[in-house]
Amino acid sequence: MSGRILLVTGTGTGVGKTIVSAAIASLSAKAGKSVAVVKPGQTGVSGDDIGDADDIKRLSGVANVREFVRYPDPISPAAAARISGKPTLVMREAAEQIKALAAANDLVLVEGAGGLLVEYNPERETIADLAQLTAAEVVVAVLPNLGTLNQTAMTIEALERRDLRLAGVVIGRWPKQPDMICANNIVDLETIAKRPLSGAIRERAGHLSKPEFLSAADAGLSPAFGGHFDAADFRQRFEYRRKA
Repeated sequence: MSGRILLVTGTGTGVGKTIVSAAIASLSAKAGKSVAVVKPGQTGVSGDDIGDADDIKRLSGVANVREFVRYPDPISPAAAARISGKPTLVMREAAEQIKALAAANDLVLVEGAGGLLVEYNPERETIADLAQLTAAEVVVAVLPNLGTLNQTAMTIEALERRDLRLAGVVIGRWPKQPDMICANNIVDLETIAKRPLSGAIRERAGHLSKPEFLSAADAGLSPAFGGHFDAADFRQRFEYRRKA
């Protein structure tokens, strides 16, 4: 029986996809599951530069990490491939490799580049197409601040149009001192997702040591992902009401 495939996408660049992926990988490995991590397309790195898959390996301790293609320019995979002259990702081949990993592991985590509909090749295939080809469940990493509601709504609407399964919405960078906007967005994010939040990872978690990161992952992810995050408690703690 094949293992679970979770595809981590986000509402854009810099929303915490790598941190969310590392957190899920960390807790899954702690639970004794065999985990493989895949970054189908990495941009903005070259040669032996450290990429997102390397960061996930460092933070989670999961050694089975793969990167299919990488390009030096920090733009979309399709555009980066065009500029560099390097081959683009063949989505069906990537899907077959991911399904092979799922046959040998309890969990395969796939981290996309940018957002859900960023293009990877001249055929205009996206990470959403990869999710369809692999029957993956999709985790959406979001920010809590101004602008996130529209971005999250568009991402989830795109998932629904493609009949993709939403595994959860996770705030990738929850500030130490959230403002009124962040606090109010909790309820609206849950309304958009039609479910409670699946987690909120503390900001700058990527700078923690491995043991500290494991603790942050446990506190920041719901039981569905192996942690102890309580969405109702989180919502209540940060509820904001203007004083009369």
